[in-house]
Amino acid sequence: MDRMTAMGVFVEVAERGSLTAAAEALDMSRAMVTRYLAELEDWLGVRLFHRTTRRISLTTPGEQALERCRKLLELGADLQAAVASDTDAPLHGQLRLTCSTSFGQSQLAAAVVDYVGRHPGVRIDMLLLDRTVNLIEERVDLAIRISHELDPNLIARRLTTCRSLLCASPDYLARRGAPVRAEELAAHDCLTHHFVGKSLWHLRRDGREVAVAVGGGISANEASVLLQAVRNGGGIAMLPTYQAAGYLARGELVAVLPDYDIPPMGIFGVYATRRLMPPLVRSFLDFLAGRFGEEPEWDRDLFPAGPG
Repeated sequence: MDRMTAMGVFVEVAERGSLTAAAEALDMSRAMVTRYLAELEDWLGVRLFHRTTRRISLTTPGEQALERCRKLLELGADLQAAVASDTDAPLHGQLRLTCSTSFGQSQLAAAVVDYVGRHPGVRIDMLLLDRTVNLIEERVDLAIRISHELDPNLIARRLTTCRSLLCASPDYLARRGAPVRAEELAAHDCLTHHFVGKSLWHLRRDGREVAVAVGGGISANEASVLLQAVRNGGGIAMLPTYQAAGYLARGELVAVLPDYDIPPMGIFGVYATRRLMPPLVRSFLDFLAGRFGEEPEWDRDLFPAGPG
């Protein structure tokens, strides 16, 4: 019996409360899950679960074994990562990751091409979604999330910074004029994001925060839609610089109220558990952190002296 695998199966069943759900997550048959549990129980000499036709629950010895198995699995993962980092063994396997459409199209796709080029044995399945994904239920290894503050219960690694600028097309500004004070945004068509500043934009200048009520004819749940609306003269939008930098450099967009700062967010790699982090996930996180850096390349021309 592979005891480490059996312990992993046991922990997966305990956390999901179902043999079938654990089998799906582990890409095993239900019969194989049952076999691993039976062999682990034989080795430990105790019954780990109470089983009925409707539910499964831990026995008292099972509760005691669960925490110890978690620690052993975490130690095993740490050992594997430490040994792998000191060898030139090629990485292989599939990594399933998710992120927003805007970040996936503008930055992550190129990063994935680079990474797969370095590791030909790796396959990456990208899931571009404009909603928060349940990593366990949807069998996702890694989520790239952009947020001011993550849920403290999540396991995450900060990868870089997400800054934003107010942007408009030259055509829109020629028609409507460029605001010179934040309060003037109330008289403009402000295109808003469902989840970030839908009705209130927070700006800073000279250490003072200004909250401006905004509104317009268009709102969306994805920055890519707002970008296209702004490019077509629809109004002013708060766009992430990872997406807008190239358009600003080419003059297709213009920064509005550039002397105001927008509080930045973090870009994080979020994963389900430290206990069983595969070397592939760890390697890809290291790669992204090194590629982006705290001052990402897309911000260097926009903030040559560093962001305010």
